[in-house]
Amino acid sequence: MFLSVFDIFKIGVGPSSSHTMGPMLAAVRFLDTLGAGTGTRPSALRVTLHGSLAFTGKGHATDRAVILGLLGFLPQTLEPDRADVLVEAVRDTRRIPVRGLGDLTFDPETDLVFDYGDPLPGHANGLVIEALGSEGEAILRETYYSVGGGFVVTAAELEAQQAGAPDDFGREKAALGYPFPFGSAAEMLAMGAAAGCSIAAMKRANETVALGDGLDAALDRILDAMDCCIERGLSQGGILPGGLKVRRRAKSIYETLLGERGLNRAQPHAVNDWMSVYAMAVNEENAAGGRVVTSPTNGAAGVVPAVLRYYRDHCFGATREGQRDVLLVAAAIGGLIKHNASISGAEVGCQGEVGSAAAMAVAGLCAALGGSNAQVENAAEIALEHHLGMTCDPAGGLVQVPCIERNALGAIKAVSSASLALRGDGQHFMPLDNCVRVMLETGRDMSRKYKETSTGGIAVNLPEC
Repeated sequence: MFLSVFDIFKIGVGPSSSHTMGPMLAAVRFLDTLGAGTGTRPSALRVTLHGSLAFTGKGHATDRAVILGLLGFLPQTLEPDRADVLVEAVRDTRRIPVRGLGDLTFDPETDLVFDYGDPLPGHANGLVIEALGSEGEAILRETYYSVGGGFVVTAAELEAQQAGAPDDFGREKAALGYPFPFGSAAEMLAMGAAAGCSIAAMKRANETVALGDGLDAALDRILDAMDCCIERGLSQGGILPGGLKVRRRAKSIYETLLGERGLNRAQPHAVNDWMSVYAMAVNEENAAGGRVVTSPTNGAAGVVPAVLRYYRDHCFGATREGQRDVLLVAAAIGGLIKHNASISGAEVGCQGEVGSAAAMAVAGLCAALGGSNAQVENAAEIALEHHLGMTCDPAGGLVQVPCIERNALGAIKAVSSASLALRGDGQHFMPLDNCVRVMLETGRDMSRKYKETSTGGIAVNLPEC
């Protein structure tokens, strides 16, 4: 599958791309299949959540997302402020209105099952959706996997992907007419050197195949959505939902920073606070179920927007074209990581989410600041390397602790990595491809309790109050 910049950066809703957006999309896909006809009229629906979707589903609002998906809503078009009313109506009536089929029985208390046994064989994030006949028999049953970043595949699709040859990615892109079908960082560097093209230019050429002259406008929509998320996060106070009673802090920190700037009393390290507050604003919005952009996931949605805002507002010579290049190059790196490893916290821990986001952000920033292709690849490797082994153990199954602050530190690491890479000539010991491989192997070796199940680490060491 060719991974476009708009596959990596998708506008949706919080708090989780894999646990909220993915299950919502799976439910919509199931309705499409059901609407095509089964030969028997369905009477009811049933959904069973497995693995991480079960263990942290309530904290990640997976149950809410499934209901909204069964109602036909998509993450990119859903108005977050309407969601609770829609879900409560289903809980009250215990019915799902399905176009062309009428009302089907669906009681969230009994027909939305959290299975805390072993995960399904394909992926840690699995769900099974069934349409039932009048006698309770299954007339349509499909297994879906939410593989991170809002990507959803059926069991058959996942099996076909896993059976593909390692170089199928590049061959498919070449067959579809993409001029630079790189499937690894090494191929990316080689193609760039052969063509005399930057990574941004190669990615732009690939994306233009599908979008033509509409590419910049589409990129600007993503940039604007990221900015809107930051601005809303900087303006909101109060307590985040979910029961942990975590206070929103971005607004107060932002106001303090503005005051220090006005009095010319800020310490030199305050630039780190600016990056942090941008990231925290996004992730507080995400935790509240607001509109965010997967970057590459919701849990890591603050890193790339924070680095983009840092570039726009704090770097000399920043341009709109530079911001677009940040997105293009970040997507190129994110696509390589997803293709060759994973961006799913349930599969490889938070190294696959915030670690990938930091690698993406630093690559984009390094490119926008004039870095060579070799320096960009070096910058991405530095950022990813220093997230290796990071666990995903959210307190209460919520994307709040440690996720919000972790995005802030991911943005700081990204900018520091760009600086290191730009001070060098691009030569370095560990290639990005090897680092990506290490991340995958580390994730496979990591205990399941540290991979978004909230059964270890920070999640089980909470204050007793």
